[in-house]
Amino acid sequence: MKIKVKDAADLVGGTVLGNADEEINNVAKIEEAGKGDLTFLYLPSYEKYLSATEASAILIKPGTDRSRKDLTYIEVNDPHTALREILVKYFNTNIAVSGIDPTSAVHPKAKLGNNVTLGKNVVISAGCAVGNDTVILHNTVVMENVSIGNNVLIYPNVTIRENCTIGNNVIIHSGTVVGSDGFGYDPDKEGVFHKIPQIGNVIIEDDVELGANVCIDRAALGSTIIKKGCKIDNLVQIAHNVAVGENTVMSAQTGISGSTKIGKNVILAGQVGVVGHIVIADGVQVGAQSGVSKSLNKKMGMYRGSPASEIALQLKTEAHQRNLPSYADRIKELEKKIALLEEKINKQN
Repeated sequence: MKIKVKDAADLVGGTVLGNADEEINNVAKIEEAGKGDLTFLYLPSYEKYLSATEASAILIKPGTDRSRKDLTYIEVNDPHTALREILVKYFNTNIAVSGIDPTSAVHPKAKLGNNVTLGKNVVISAGCAVGNDTVILHNTVVMENVSIGNNVLIYPNVTIRENCTIGNNVIIHSGTVVGSDGFGYDPDKEGVFHKIPQIGNVIIEDDVELGANVCIDRAALGSTIIKKGCKIDNLVQIAHNVAVGENTVMSAQTGISGSTKIGKNVILAGQVGVVGHIVIADGVQVGAQSGVSKSLNKKMGMYRGSPASEIALQLKTEAHQRNLPSYADRIKELEKKIALLEEKINKQN
């Protein structure tokens, strides 16, 4: 893709300082960019690369150093947002597959919308409905009675189990399983675990993105629900009957236990573990590798640690933990002083 700087600037409402007819054919990081590349600068820590970058054009904030005359600048209020808009418009991933591959298997009782793409070895089972402009790529299996909305992109090797619902504009990356059985067992008197049938489903609402190798379990009864706008990173496990609120974000290797209710606009950083049957309030942020062992009811609260506690308290606790060796030395000194005082008192008595 080749575009002119002025086209990129017009798209993002930017001001060109330099050659507006300069052609760009790629987008790259400031420290790696070369001739023909567009780059961007929005964090002060990357300003050190400005003098040496070989990019042809750069998105900058007002007030950024523009002393280099060989660079073309596009001045915008938010270079990061402007870059996203340019990527979406001109450099977005193009799927080189179209139409329905003859190796795909579509059940006669399945319904396909207009302009649907099915890759090699895709299986669409009985009772399924696939919406308009949806792309389902190679080796994906969609089991019985699944509903998939419009403009959905499903990458290769995804499994969507029976009776689940996928909304509009959803993206599902490779290796993800939607609707696997929930982890439900009933131990008898001898300690033998007997499987409890998981007869619910999973509902994925509009504008959700699921990363690679995400596992979302079907409900035992009812539905596991991922609300509109959620973004879920790779290797996340969401157990049966969990409800995740709108626009919540989960980073890689997070695990949510069964029947937990998570509010909207929540941020769970990497490797957060959440026990079952609790509630996390709207806007809560939980730091990486935290263990959430009880409900977090304070809206917009910030938590960290295991067990997770409010971040101010956790920082104090961590400071004391770092000082434990010196505390131990001080305690030893105090014990010696107490022993001397006790010895002196005993002699006086």
